[in-house]
Amino acid sequence: MATLLLRLAAPLQSWGSSSKFEIRTTEKMPTKSGVVGMLAAALGLRRDADLARLNALKFGVRADREGEDITDFHMAHSEKSSYVTYRHYLCDAVFLAGLEGEEELLKELEVALHNPQFPLFLGRRSCPPTLPVVMGIRNLPLETALRKEAPLTEKHENLLRIQIETDNSDAGMIQDMPISFNPARRVYGYRRIREDFVEYSQNETEHDAMQELG
Repeated sequence: MATLLLRLAAPLQSWGSSSKFEIRTTEKMPTKSGVVGMLAAALGLRRDADLARLNALKFGVRADREGEDITDFHMAHSEKSSYVTYRHYLCDAVFLAGLEGEEELLKELEVALHNPQFPLFLGRRSCPPTLPVVMGIRNLPLETALRKEAPLTEKHENLLRIQIETDNSDAGMIQDMPISFNPARRVYGYRRIREDFVEYSQNETEHDAMQELG
């Protein structure tokens, strides 16, 4: 198996897994549903497309910079009332995401991400990624690739959090496996994840999340 590595970085990201109604939260790490949605957009898939091929990819992520949780609010209006909605974002976060699977599919995804059919975004349409998104394909298992890849930021924590998809029945569960993106009936299943840490040495240069938007 090989692993396609992605760089998920932007001034703002938001990765919801259980958000409903007026409060839209974000997970501390990118969700599989959000990344599969980005892959589907790159491939030009419609919202009623079969996602089985993408869901079969083993997913993992490393937090090179976890970012700060910030809250924005929006005033929503209807014919009879108005109300405030709260939306949470990760500010200045940088993640290394990995997708393990057959190399033929990974190469197809790599090409699509370089030439996306629909706009790419990190969890919400208001969160476009900075470039580069694609780090390349590594001929390594997922966890090994995430551990061996050099940090994406010059200043980072000594211990970087890693979250890996697993079949271990003792692992925690999250409801972010996209079964259907159809707006008429969105369906998400559960998957198991475990967390660990990888140690890197610390450098001094600051990372500037805005430098690639210029």
